[in-house]
Amino acid sequence: MKIRNLTDFASGLLYVIVGVCAAYIASGYTMGTAANMGTGFFPFWLGVFLAAIGVAVCASSVLSGAAREKLASWNWKSLLWVSVSILVFALLFEDAGMVLSIFALVLVSSLASREFRWTGAIANACFLNVVCYSAFVWLLNIPLRVWPDLWF
Repeated sequence: MKIRNLTDFASGLLYVIVGVCAAYIASGYTMGTAANMGTGFFPFWLGVFLAAIGVAVCASSVLSGAAREKLASWNWKSLLWVSVSILVFALLFEDAGMVLSIFALVLVSSLASREFRWTGAIANACFLNVVCYSAFVWLLNIPLRVWPDLWF
């Protein structure tokens, strides 16, 4: 068995690792049933599904019809910008609220792209804020701090 497409194989392997880790962590929560889901039900099955996709991608990379492709070098600058954006989001969320934290996340992570434009990044941040507010605050009624408490 020879790996013909290293890019697909590495991607599939990453999916398998993340999926197995997610399923393992979620298995420590209450599973429940499909009719009465516990906190671990959705993340567990999402992890299993992700791992299954990873196995399929890895398998397709060794087939005789797979295109030969080598693994490209890492773009460390982009990886750093995305990692910093997640850290900024985590540090800001509790004090600054969801809206400003999402703006910071999107704007900082947008710097990782070679095609960065302020208008596109701001539009993406606005759209993501609408989606997150609709899903978490409005539909699921999760008590999140949306805006910071401002003291003048």
